[in-house]
Amino acid sequence: MDRTQAVTRWFTADNNPVQIFGTVAALTVGALAVRPVGTSGTGLAVLCLLVLESLLLCTRLIPEGRFSPGVQLAVLCAWSVGAAALMSLETSGASALFAYFVTGHAGYRLEARRSLPFAAVTSALCAGALLSPWSGHGTSWIVGAFTGVSVLVGISNRAHTDALRSARAAAEQAELAARAVARAEALAERARIARDVHDVLAHSLAGVNMQLEVTDALLEAGDVDRARQAAQRAQSLVRSGLTEVQRTVGDLREDALPLVETLRSLLASASDAGTLTVDGPPRELPVRLAQVIVRCAQEALTNAHKYAPGAPVRMRLEYPEQHAEETVFEVVNSAPPEGSRPLAGAGSGMGLVGMRERLDLVGGTVTAGPIVDGEDAGGWQVRVVIPG
Repeated sequence: MDRTQAVTRWFTADNNPVQIFGTVAALTVGALAVRPVGTSGTGLAVLCLLVLESLLLCTRLIPEGRFSPGVQLAVLCAWSVGAAALMSLETSGASALFAYFVTGHAGYRLEARRSLPFAAVTSALCAGALLSPWSGHGTSWIVGAFTGVSVLVGISNRAHTDALRSARAAAEQAELAARAVARAEALAERARIARDVHDVLAHSLAGVNMQLEVTDALLEAGDVDRARQAAQRAQSLVRSGLTEVQRTVGDLREDALPLVETLRSLLASASDAGTLTVDGPPRELPVRLAQVIVRCAQEALTNAHKYAPGAPVRMRLEYPEQHAEETVFEVVNSAPPEGSRPLAGAGSGMGLVGMRERLDLVGGTVTAGPIVDGEDAGGWQVRVVIPG
């Protein structure tokens, strides 16, 4: 920015076109109408006062805040006294413009408790100057007495400007708040995407790891046929994991998620003795809620095969008719068969804490614990309740 642009910006900041036009018009009228008679005596005094008033009038274009309150008041006082003196000496009556402008500017720049007394003093000063013995023309003192009325215009303009500034500040704050909310939502969505991708890959890799451990144990026992089946199941888990990743990417685009089919696919890839039952009239859940159920199912299956390998697993998806605003999902595994041992190194790391964190985001709950009686005594149950 060069010097000319800097000066132009300094003088025109916070000024509207009407204010600039009024200043230029007043300067033009003053220069054309106020004509000093001669270059000595009264004529010289009128010329000097005209130049002084024109310079003081230009201070209207200086941005607010450039002057301290004391300096601003001193400028206005000099402007007021000069306007009264000019009105008493020149003969055209056009110099009254400077008096009207000074009280209007005082109403705009000063507080009302200071601008109103200032306008009253200016009116009295101008009226007194026109009534004085050295007044050189017949302009009525009433013209001077009414110069303070323009302070009301200045006060009105100040109120309008303050309202615009408040509205602009409110709009800026609203925009900042909207940006903050959008950023928070973007971060939350990014975290959800990362969690979903992590859970899919962790579940698939944990399942493959379990099957490979089973394969190794069967090979040590000399059971080649069952070892081959376990290896084939590991291959199936890899394929299903790739499919699940593709499905997750589709879910992130808010496509419909076939919940029942997905649960059946998970159960078939993880257990030879698994069953899924659906109670109540099925309804389509939002993608986000369906994803929560799928992730909980993955973790429950992983834990069942980690701590109770070979145990039957039952899934139940319930749409209660009496509580249409809820969906219930349960995973139950029986006690581990005799002679089986927990598989080390399995699990996605999500655990019950991860389930609770995920359900808290959608307002759901999860309960999990051992089964102490009934046909599944010694097993484990996970119960999830979500709204929707």
